[in-house]
Amino acid sequence: MKKKNTLSPLEIQLRDARLERKAAGNDPALHSARLALKSFQSERLAATHADLMRGDTHDAVMFFLEELYGTHDLSQRDVDLERIAPTMLRVLPADALQTMTDAMSLDALAERLDTAMAKLLGPEFTEQQYIEAYRHAMTRADRERQLDLVQRLGDSLSELVRIPMLYGTLVLMRGPARVAGLGSLQRFLERGFNAFRKMKKPQEFVATITRREREILKRCYQGDPEPFSVA
Repeated sequence: MKKKNTLSPLEIQLRDARLERKAAGNDPALHSARLALKSFQSERLAATHADLMRGDTHDAVMFFLEELYGTHDLSQRDVDLERIAPTMLRVLPADALQTMTDAMSLDALAERLDTAMAKLLGPEFTEQQYIEAYRHAMTRADRERQLDLVQRLGDSLSELVRIPMLYGTLVLMRGPARVAGLGSLQRFLERGFNAFRKMKKPQEFVATITRREREILKRCYQGDPEPFSVA
């Protein structure tokens, strides 16, 4: 009997994120609501962490806002990642592979949370309606897991960027990535890697963001009318 192929944790998260985005894209009303939600969240994050948009943390903030919370089409990146996943499983060191898996786990969870909120909110909503949807779309445990993944991913990137050979390998991938039609994925990886390499204290940056976001989470669930006013 032929052995059935099983997906790795990385491939499962890649598939789940892609399918979530694809399903939303096939529903015009939901797609519009998700775009409105993502725009609101990006603006809110930029306001909350405005002080981090100066100095050597600027590029890291912009990476999160534009690559992880942006409204642009990620379908090509999804295709690129799923194509290259088998190769990553073979060649990446264990810690780098775990970091990539964490990143995709965060991506898939964020997409599910966004879809759940968008279904409650529609394309137009107030800040108070957003806070209500934040509390009632999925569970508090899901929100806490999202921040746990942000913390773990940020800490892992902070460690990985200290490995000179890893950055050299990423640079060497530029040519082959272009030839293979993986330019979108290569730009994404290099942008994130370079953003963390530039920071003198990347773990402090991650700790600051997650501390503020955990406080916002707590305030939202406590019914605070102005949960985003944190420092």
